[in-house]
Amino acid sequence: MLTNPAEKYRPFAPIALAGRTWPNCTITQPPIWLSTDLRDGNQALIEPMSVEQKLRMFELLVAIGFKEIEVAFPSASETDFNFVRRLIDENRVPDDVEIQVLTQAREDLIRRTFESLAGAKRAIVHVYNATAPVFRQVVFRHNPQETIALAVSAATLIRDLAAERPETQWRFQYSPEVFSQTELEFARDICNAVLDVWQPTPDRKAIINLPATVESATPNVFADQVEWMHRHLAYRDSVDLSVHNHNDRGCAIAAAELGQMAGANRVEGCLFGNGERTGNVDIVTLALNLYTQGIHPGLDFSQINEVARVVEDCTQLPIHPRHPYVGDLVFTAFSGSHQDAIRKGFAARNPDDLWDMPYLPLDPADLGRSYASVVRVNSQSGKGGIAFLLERDYNLSLPRRLQIEFSQVVQRAMDATGKEMTAPMLWNLFEQEYLRANAPFKYVTHHWRDDESPSAISTTVELSGTVLTRQGQGNGPIDAFVDALDLGIRVHSYEERAIGHGSDADAIAMVEIAADWLGGTIYGVGIHSSIVTASLLAVVSAVNRGLATITPAQRQAILPLAVPVT
Repeated sequence: MLTNPAEKYRPFAPIALAGRTWPNCTITQPPIWLSTDLRDGNQALIEPMSVEQKLRMFELLVAIGFKEIEVAFPSASETDFNFVRRLIDENRVPDDVEIQVLTQAREDLIRRTFESLAGAKRAIVHVYNATAPVFRQVVFRHNPQETIALAVSAATLIRDLAAERPETQWRFQYSPEVFSQTELEFARDICNAVLDVWQPTPDRKAIINLPATVESATPNVFADQVEWMHRHLAYRDSVDLSVHNHNDRGCAIAAAELGQMAGANRVEGCLFGNGERTGNVDIVTLALNLYTQGIHPGLDFSQINEVARVVEDCTQLPIHPRHPYVGDLVFTAFSGSHQDAIRKGFAARNPDDLWDMPYLPLDPADLGRSYASVVRVNSQSGKGGIAFLLERDYNLSLPRRLQIEFSQVVQRAMDATGKEMTAPMLWNLFEQEYLRANAPFKYVTHHWRDDESPSAISTTVELSGTVLTRQGQGNGPIDAFVDALDLGIRVHSYEERAIGHGSDADAIAMVEIAADWLGGTIYGVGIHSSIVTASLLAVVSAVNRGLATITPAQRQAILPLAVPVT
């Protein structure tokens, strides 16, 4: 039983802010975005990313359009230090991108941080120290004057070390950690003391970052805090005012939006809200919220599925199926009344109309998502019942997205017959749809060599009765086989399972592919005693099913790529 909270918790006091302006403001342009996926998001992982995973994530962030990326806490670990060095030594940072690194306000850590940045073209050094009373009094046992002295000393060292390295274009950032629980007058005083050291100008701005390190109050209170600082900061025309919201109360999105209305022009966060405890603010949601209001966010999420798969792979964290804009089910209506309204909306819509659809605040096509799941009609026992029967009677466990895809096949069959579908009928339909999808391509044989890198494959397939021998290379047999087919496909996900038990069990492989000519993703399935052969059969299955969804003219434009090697 919960205790009486009034006896244990202190309510957050409202802020006396006369003439607050943020309630009458609207957001008319995107903020400066800073991704903390490689630092704050990475620190929050059970298994932090390897250097190779961090490189893959960095390349994704650059491709999306981030111009400021916090890449590491280089004094915290050799992995982070080495990652920063690799970015610089291998010239991986585009000229229009600034990398940012974080350091505590300690001399040894600051010096190590500058070592990591040697030779960088452009860099932001981000320093912080805790300013909230509970941290000053309990964690560090500093009085206010000692806390300010620590920040000023760090700012001075950063300024001087940067001056010794004129080959780099430096910018500086200061965060009063746990700003959300810090007295406003003290937050102002410590930030202004740091700015007095750095002496920013309109041409060389400093960054003052206001972190809701612990979300402590309703979003309107945070907006009041930001507007108060916006009014009282020194050098205001020479400061980018940033917010870094955490999600302890579940209000990070709202707080970051109101913070922008209150004067902030920069937002720090992670792509899907990863971060310590309940996470950083979700930049994908913030950006697409802007997009639905007719404001381009300056970030490219037109292939959101690919972004999601890379992030899931690098972080080993799943994205919730109901995650705003991105989850596998967010554009799927299971309710009959919802489905009816959406169908009527599509029927009444003209291509040049502004987007105004029942239940759909955003056009899925803008994110590279298909309409297939949107127009799907599902019975109450549809997807879940199908998955249950196949797993119970055939030991067949399907990935969630394959469950959704196959349920559409089942629904079409049920609509045609109007009869109940038993487990044997479901298995027969699954075989027809996935395991007998052998035209126009048919797998014949392959020879895979993995004694060199990259591995190589020689494969024989039939294309509409013509036997073709193709060669390919890649990171493993599937990658090499895709290279051999030369159809412009990309593997989004791959899963394998055993069907049956013991030494006689067959392997089932399930592959999800994408291609520019597909407009979405599609699954293929293969079963064989060899897992490699099952995987190649799954790729062929997916290709054939994908080709069946496009026009003959489109197929003719694609298939000539698969000609014999001369």
